[in-house]
Amino acid sequence: MPDRTARRIIASGLLALVSYAAAVSPAAAYDHEGEQGRFGIRLLEIPENRLDDPRSHAFIVDHVNPGTTFTRRLEVFSTSSEPRHVTVYPAAARVGNGGFTFAPGRAGNELTSWITLDRTEVDVPPHGHVPVTATVAVPPTASKGERYAVIWAEISSASPGPSGNIALVNRVGVRTYLDVGPGGDPPTSFRIGEVTAGRTDDGRPRLVAEVGNTGERAVDLEGEVRLSEGPSALSAGPFRSAGATTLPPGGHGQVAVLLGDDLPAGPWKFRFIVRSGRVSRTTTGTITFPAAGERAVAKGDPSVPVLAACAAAAIAAAILLVMNLRRFRRRPLDGEAA
Repeated sequence: MPDRTARRIIASGLLALVSYAAAVSPAAAYDHEGEQGRFGIRLLEIPENRLDDPRSHAFIVDHVNPGTTFTRRLEVFSTSSEPRHVTVYPAAARVGNGGFTFAPGRAGNELTSWITLDRTEVDVPPHGHVPVTATVAVPPTASKGERYAVIWAEISSASPGPSGNIALVNRVGVRTYLDVGPGGDPPTSFRIGEVTAGRTDDGRPRLVAEVGNTGERAVDLEGEVRLSEGPSALSAGPFRSAGATTLPPGGHGQVAVLLGDDLPAGPWKFRFIVRSGRVSRTTTGTITFPAAGERAVAKGDPSVPVLAACAAAAIAAAILLVMNLRRFRRRPLDGEAA
């Protein structure tokens, strides 16, 4: 007979809200909403050198040298009219072909062994909040590279029903991306490849960009599309991707943006912007949206590097032509002394 006291996890993920922590720099909150209100966890501080990095408003993102110790203040909050008992702990995560993935339960890794919380259990009053400080102590012997973890806030409750002996567990967390190594922050870079147009099963148009991480840190890629010069000189947008595509260094994936379901097929001029934190890339071109079930490859405009290369080639050709003309003019005529 199966163990009837087995725990069942019914929610495990990061749900982004547009929210701000009081009296501090804007910080994204991650929460879970249930029948008894919301509970969540959010950052209360951002490193001064990363204030212009949107990822640092949502996640713990940093680069430090081996032997460094630093802290981050967080806050556990609840909108419930009842007090909530919340467990807080770090657990392992990884970035791979499947994006940012969480280890089951409380499984640890190297990074979680460096993280200490000043509170592992908090009692949040009705409609209240409780601060939690995370201390990250990187050993002097730590090897170079980026590590990943999540700081979870978790609530357990007995399930309804005749037995009531199965625990329902809701947890939400803040991601941690910590790079370790001498010197400065490794470069963050990515490229946009082919852009294709298609439609969802219900006929809604979308643009999909192939992307590749060419830098040395993981990226969380979000897309934005603007359309112009459409039928009857229409413009549309901006349209934004519903979520982020997380890629490890050297990884490849797609960024998809759904567009308005009432858009004419085109042709359209598009501007596709992909961002991760402070880094952005843009590609432009022309597209006509196909019928449902079909796929169309965008006709791209020449990129800035291509145009620059063409301009450089034209200048070099002009210089060579001028030099040849001067040499031709200096050649002695027949019968002239050299």
